[in-house]
Amino acid sequence: MAITRDFKETVQKRALQDAEFREGMLRESIECMLAGDLKTGKVLLRDYINAMIGFEKLAKLTKKDAKSLMRMLSSNGNPTASNLFDVIYVLEKEEKIKYLLHPAP
Repeated sequence: MAITRDFKETVQKRALQDAEFREGMLRESIECMLAGDLKTGKVLLRDYINAMIGFEKLAKLTKKDAKSLMRMLSSNGNPTASNLFDVIYVLEKEEKIKYLLHPAP
């Protein structure tokens, strides 16, 4: 099912206005990937990038090609761990947050 433009615009508007929502999108993306759900994690990460900084700015910050970044975060993309962690590192810096991994109880 394709996401409509209205939905994308609504997510972007909310992300720009609500830091907690924005941080939740990024955190949920990382948690999904760590739980083995790479597909959902990539979708959330892509939504976050589109809403917040865009792929062109991300490309400059990661020193990677924007189209390569889009491909690796597509539903069929297969990012390397190195590329994925580079992206997450840059997004954490831009958001001025740092996620720490803790064992679940």
